Amino acid sequence: MPNTILRAQEVSMIREEMEILMSERQFLLDATGAAAMFVAKLDSNVLPVSACQAAKILSRSLNNLPEETLQDALEKVKSVTAVRA
Repeated sequence: MPNTILRAQEVSMIREEMEILMSERQFLLDATGAAAMFVAKLDSNVLPVSACQAAKILSRSLNNLPEETLQDALEKVKSVTAVRA
């Protein structure tokens, strides 16, 4: 019986951790989607050099994401902007 109780506690803890991770993923998708839209709309010709360097770093980071993740992020931000429009 003690093994069963321990197992139930472990499952509960894992479930809670998964919920936290899924919530954090949603926040990260929001930030990633917003960053991707921001970079896409930037005009590098009018940015200061320091901002241009930061945009390149951000762009590289976004390009290194798996395509599915970036697509999820863009869809999430597009749905939010469509609701606000």
